[in-house]
Amino acid sequence: MEYRRKTIAVVLAGGVGARIGAGIPKQLIVVGGRPLLAYPLETFASHDRIDTVVVVMAEGFEDAAKTIFSGEVITGGSTRTASTLRALERFADEPDDTRILFHDAARAFVDHGVIDRCLDALDRDACVSVALPVTDTIIAVSAGHVADAPPRDALARVQTPQGFRLGTLRRAYEKALADPGFVATDDCGVVHRYLPGVPVRVVEGDDRLVKITTPLDLVVAEHLAATR
Repeated sequence: MEYRRKTIAVVLAGGVGARIGAGIPKQLIVVGGRPLLAYPLETFASHDRIDTVVVVMAEGFEDAAKTIFSGEVITGGSTRTASTLRALERFADEPDDTRILFHDAARAFVDHGVIDRCLDALDRDACVSVALPVTDTIIAVSAGHVADAPPRDALARVQTPQGFRLGTLRRAYEKALADPGFVATDDCGVVHRYLPGVPVRVVEGDDRLVKITTPLDLVVAEHLAATR
């Protein structure tokens, strides 16, 4: 019988959404008649190449997540990195070649096409990031002045999901946690910094993968939900 690697999807919903000012975690805000969290969970759970889906939920809101999702809910940490580590602890017994995707719940409108591109890349590479080219000019600012203006064709906007061979991500975090200066905003960045010999494959993202962060983003989310 041919060996088939397990594929896990982790939906990170540990944030409280303070910038959106709703009084509840933004992933519980109702958009298009459903909580935002319901959209990515449905997409991952309905994908025929995903074996297991778990939610890492903001502490104190686990029961709310369980009313949306019948699968496993893990209590999140105080930071995104802490929530990732909770998921890694949960799957500590899984083989190193297990494929694992980490997705921000705030990017509610992920679709199967993006997931497929990640999984196809993981057949060849140990780490994959989703990104789109930037359309604005990006500048580096120092002391209120332009310090640099990198060419746009060398820049991309990072989205999620991000995919990994589980053993690769474990090794990266082992090294990262031994570094007193460790700070991270995403998991591919941890691999890139602490396992420099591991290439991070980039696959095409999607304009609908907007991150819901501000009240204006909720207007966009209502449109995306209506046209889904």
